[in-house]
Amino acid sequence: MAPAKPAAPKPEADAAKPASKTAKATPKLWVKSYPDGVPADIAALQYESVGDLFAMTFKQYSSRPAFSCMGKSITYAELDRYSRSLGAWFQSRGLVKGDRVAVMMPNVLQYPITIAAILRAGLTVVNVNPLYTPRELEHQLKDSGAKAIIILENFAATLAKVLTKTPVQHVVVAAMGDMMGLKGHLVNLVVRRVKKMVPAWSLPGHTPFKTALAKGAALNLKPVEVKGPDIAFLQYTGGTTGVSKGAILTHSNIVSNVAQMRLWCDVAYRIKPRPSDLTFICALPLYHIFALTVNAMMGMEQGALNVLIPNPRDIPGFVKELQKHKMHIFPGLNTLFNGLLNNEDFRKLDFSGLILSLGGGMAVQKPVAERWKEVTGCLITEGYGLSETSPVASANRLDATEFSGMIGLPLSSTDFSIRDDDGKELPLMEVGEICIRGPQVMAGYWNRPDETEKAMTADGFFRSGDMGYMDERGYTKIVDRKKDMILVSGFNVYPNEIEEVAMEHPGIREAAAVGIPNEHSGETVKLFVVRKDPALTEDAVKAFCAERLTNYKRPRSVEFREELPKSNVGKILRRELRT
Repeated sequence: MAPAKPAAPKPEADAAKPASKTAKATPKLWVKSYPDGVPADIAALQYESVGDLFAMTFKQYSSRPAFSCMGKSITYAELDRYSRSLGAWFQSRGLVKGDRVAVMMPNVLQYPITIAAILRAGLTVVNVNPLYTPRELEHQLKDSGAKAIIILENFAATLAKVLTKTPVQHVVVAAMGDMMGLKGHLVNLVVRRVKKMVPAWSLPGHTPFKTALAKGAALNLKPVEVKGPDIAFLQYTGGTTGVSKGAILTHSNIVSNVAQMRLWCDVAYRIKPRPSDLTFICALPLYHIFALTVNAMMGMEQGALNVLIPNPRDIPGFVKELQKHKMHIFPGLNTLFNGLLNNEDFRKLDFSGLILSLGGGMAVQKPVAERWKEVTGCLITEGYGLSETSPVASANRLDATEFSGMIGLPLSSTDFSIRDDDGKELPLMEVGEICIRGPQVMAGYWNRPDETEKAMTADGFFRSGDMGYMDERGYTKIVDRKKDMILVSGFNVYPNEIEEVAMEHPGIREAAAVGIPNEHSGETVKLFVVRKDPALTEDAVKAFCAERLTNYKRPRSVEFREELPKSNVGKILRRELRT
């Protein structure tokens, strides 16, 4: 139940599939594969806006812990109070409905407070990756027209380099320990002086986060009428296909996706009842759409505690945090699951309460899924979506007992259409572009009608850029991104398939396949490998792949690396390996 690009089909799936030529998709054929009791369409929305959702959670779960970070928790009542204060402060600065406010922080307690404050004040959230370079930050602030930014001091030096070139008028600077009481002073000392994680910065006229909270506490948050079509988030895509664009996600987009996921989750709770102290592990960054909707929005609607992990790349530190908490819902990416499985202390944890492991963002590789189930006893349920779909568009059934390698079924009220380059719908089992229509699909790209027109079909489907096929049960298989496809002597080669085969080798920790130019075949496959076994050789890898892949798919060269380049979310960046 998350954005994913699952693994490639078995070699025989590349065949022409002559029998499929007459197999036509019937409307919503996937509904017959839904679990009992899951409707084809979601009912009328329970909330008109995300703010309405927050109001319900603050009232219903007031005494429960909502978020915790580094040993400090805040309750839903405290989140209500803090976000009300900060929202009032925003309004006191002259910000009005529809104004954009950028947020540039990792997973710290200030993040959910800030998001709730912005939305309750009728403003729009612009999520910013804290690891952006000055150039990337400047583009996003200018493109979004952000009038204010809330930033963790660790990244303030980046903002200082470009602030005068942006429309930002109000700067709020947070420190890691702001919401941690007396312990926060020690945390700030360690972050600033011992670990030296805060480069020197100067932002004249900025407001400290705690000051904004204190001043806002003396003010009243003015009610703002927010409707479903109003913009909740400008969610910038990673920019992998050019300049980063802001996907316009409305309040109804987000609320619809939460409603769709709730129907799916209820199936899992039939098998393992939902505990009263439901706990989500939030290791993926909240500025990413996966964690934003699946962890924050869905978690809050269910009255859950979200355990925030500021730096999941520190696997030993991450595992120490996990030792302190129960685990019920665990969203993650393949690289995160794989990294944890390679940690001895992780394998010793108590997984008896784990209800759901949700995989997305990239392909969950079968060897990783199998090891995860062996260690935790919990199946990784894979789903699929994008920033443009809020994000979840499809998911496997949450009562499944085996890892399928598919991205599952379109969610309630969601349509999938597999289309060729001319926009014509293809028969079942034929590979084409996955096109998506549903209430969670974005309203378009911010200030980019040209890009919106390219991305949307005349009949309202979003062109995902992902290549896949649908089977007769309504399950979809992704074979790769259009742009990542490798063309070898006229044959399409899908990197995910090569990578999944390589990952079956016991001496390989991580693998990534790319196409490199070749004068004879157009392109050949190159495989980048991070070794688990230091003695592993290029010849051994090639021989292993030769046993499992037809000739044109086999890697012609293998390069060993200490690590593979990844985005801050943990997605392997193939484009950086091509250069």
